[in-house]
Amino acid sequence: MQCKLIFNPTSGPWDVRHEVPTVLNHLERHGWETTAHETERSGEATSLARQAREEGLDAVLVIGGDGTINEVVNGLAESNVALGVLPGGTGNVWAKELGLPTRSPLHLLPLVDSVKALVPGSRRRIDLGRANGRYFLQWAGLGLDAEVTYAMEPRSRRQRRLGALGYIVAGLTVASNMVGTRTRIWIDDERIYRRSILVVISNSQLYGGKVRIATDARMDDGLLDVSIFAGTGFGSALRTALGVITGLHVRDPRHSFYRGRTIHVEADSPMAIHVDGEPLGTTPLECEVVPRALTVLIPRHVRADLFQAEDTGNGRDGRS
Repeated sequence: MQCKLIFNPTSGPWDVRHEVPTVLNHLERHGWETTAHETERSGEATSLARQAREEGLDAVLVIGGDGTINEVVNGLAESNVALGVLPGGTGNVWAKELGLPTRSPLHLLPLVDSVKALVPGSRRRIDLGRANGRYFLQWAGLGLDAEVTYAMEPRSRRQRRLGALGYIVAGLTVASNMVGTRTRIWIDDERIYRRSILVVISNSQLYGGKVRIATDARMDDGLLDVSIFAGTGFGSALRTALGVITGLHVRDPRHSFYRGRTIHVEADSPMAIHVDGEPLGTTPLECEVVPRALTVLIPRHVRADLFQAEDTGNGRDGRS
């Protein structure tokens, strides 16, 4: 296996560089030829991932937050180069989705523990979403969570150490100013009118590291799962925020759920958009699923309900 390791030392609450040599040592012991590259600026991870494609490498491993991962996804989309993620960010939502170890008293070296789970492991071909031309691995959001994303960035390392607490505080602050926006949403051929607080378009189940907002989402079913939260004013925004945080949104009568291949959103006033936690301007939004667009490295033991297709036993060390 020939691999490029891309890591962003500033994306998470802790400096990951001291774990990188041990990660490389583990890969070498399993026959991987790996070069390590530290990013220094925004967008560099995408360029490095595209280089991996041009060089015909087998895999790219990335250490970083959701934004760095999204950059790599946009460099690898619709190629045969496999993506492996090691949890070096704040939320580490993708790592948690796959059941990889994240930093805790039980896992003081989460990168080392995670690379041992992925290598040897297996690989899967999954869908991606594409929003206004940008690929996303997990979700796109409009409204409340996108406004929180804008409010949270950029953050210092000290602020990142607040973890979920920082998002909760920002969410409540943003909610106090939300009034709901008249939206027109097309999901395939169905037209939906709502005064929306939040719209989440999911490719996977987990949202924000804690809540399975799209409990029936499958990452290889050729569909995107759409959650729409309607309402007006602070009360609705607060109920939406608390409902998502606690997982009780499924009982909220103003929450509606849809599934489709294409999603188009227009709004009477601009709604903020993000993909995988990265700001992406404002509405209108053109979104679509791109079936089986990315190969990912996964642990040998992962939640079966994340996928529709049966595991074909793609082999150890990510080999097909």
